[in-house]
Amino acid sequence: MRENKTKKIKRAGEVYKTLLSTYPDAKCSLHYSTAHELLVATILSAQCTDHRVNQVTPALFQKYKSPNDFAYCDVVELAKDVHSCGYHNQKAKSIQGASLKIVEEHGGEVPDNMDELVKLPGVGRKTANCVLGEIYNVPSMVIDTHMVRIMNLLKFTNTKDAKKIEYELMDLFKDEHWVKLTHLIIDHGRGICIARRPQCGACVINKLCPSALT
Repeated sequence: MRENKTKKIKRAGEVYKTLLSTYPDAKCSLHYSTAHELLVATILSAQCTDHRVNQVTPALFQKYKSPNDFAYCDVVELAKDVHSCGYHNQKAKSIQGASLKIVEEHGGEVPDNMDELVKLPGVGRKTANCVLGEIYNVPSMVIDTHMVRIMNLLKFTNTKDAKKIEYELMDLFKDEHWVKLTHLIIDHGRGICIARRPQCGACVINKLCPSALT
């Protein structure tokens, strides 16, 4: 029997409440101290673990201390500095290109809206939403691989399209919960709802999940 929207919204609220009580300290796992550092770290995190990015960024941010430093650096050298994050040449070009645009068109300040953020080289909705939520407290939702997988398992969506998922979830969860929701799902995906070996028996939202293995 198909679940109507009212019941789905109620279940979404229960999922959020249960995960929040389980992972009360869930937060962005990337290390940063400025909006630009978060932007750089998020670009580096594509197809790479946050743990690896956090190993690279301390020395990186010591060497390049401002958007200006990244904007006018030697991109070949920058690529070497981020080599271990994978796709280093493309990521270096994106970081330099985004930094240049920030310096020359935004006075050195990372934009605070989606339209301008996604105009930056290497910045898509995922990176933009991360910056908006973490830095500017704008209700936003980062759709990463954990969100795609787990929200499909929860039957809150039936697509792999990140933008469609984002809008569908915004319709189910309260906007003040959007930013935190991503962190809760990531923590749950890393610890319990693991892609190839979900631990349904230990899952706190087992009873709320239509895909749970009983």
